[in-house]
Amino acid sequence: MEGDCLSCMKYLMFVFNFFVFLGGACLLGVGIWVLVDPTGFREIVATNPLLTTGAYIVLAMGGLLFLLGFLGCCGAVRENRCLLLFFFLFILIIFLVELSAAILAFIFREHLTREFFTKELTKHYQGNNDTDMFSATWNSVMITFGCCGVNGPEDFKMASVFRLLTLDSEEVPRACCRREPQTRDGMLLSREECQLGRSPFINKQGCYTVILNTFETYVYLAGAFAIGVLAIELFLMIFAMCLFRGIQ
Repeated sequence: MEGDCLSCMKYLMFVFNFFVFLGGACLLGVGIWVLVDPTGFREIVATNPLLTTGAYIVLAMGGLLFLLGFLGCCGAVRENRCLLLFFFLFILIIFLVELSAAILAFIFREHLTREFFTKELTKHYQGNNDTDMFSATWNSVMITFGCCGVNGPEDFKMASVFRLLTLDSEEVPRACCRREPQTRDGMLLSREECQLGRSPFINKQGCYTVILNTFETYVYLAGAFAIGVLAIELFLMIFAMCLFRGIQ
């Protein structure tokens, strides 16, 4: 009876570890995609150090889960006590790190609010100065997503540095102007009319709303996936310790 129980636990642990292996591969892929994707995600991440750190954490966690799943599968199949103990300690560390990351993300969530981005934009944005990393990043985001400012074109009425550099001659930066197609290489419909603030030639929607709508579905999926991974890891620690104690 005990042997059947251990055998069942062994195969359950293998199945769970296989899913951890797949989950790690997915996180690894997402992390790499966010950091190197040329269509806008890299620019969004660059707007805030917290987002950059988060992307690297996803990448690191993906690599660790990938390795962990492989290690757990080998330990379960070969019934190796040393591998199982190492697996248990390894997954315990990862579990605690992931839990800490979730708590930190909750604590620092106010840094990703509309007000925070509006404050940063109006304080630091320098218009078409692509030598400034902050301004160049915002220009890329606005062009890529066809949006203007955080809330809309009215943000630039309060952008002190931008108003000073343009001597109040431009209502909005060139990055807010509509293009055909809406890419960096697209042709401006009318630069002069746009920078005078004429509606048909400006992207009116704010970037915060556009980006939030773009990622809303993915955020819920990512949250559900993270909860699932934590639950699986908890079960794996229990299975690993039971299997470790049962193997003679």
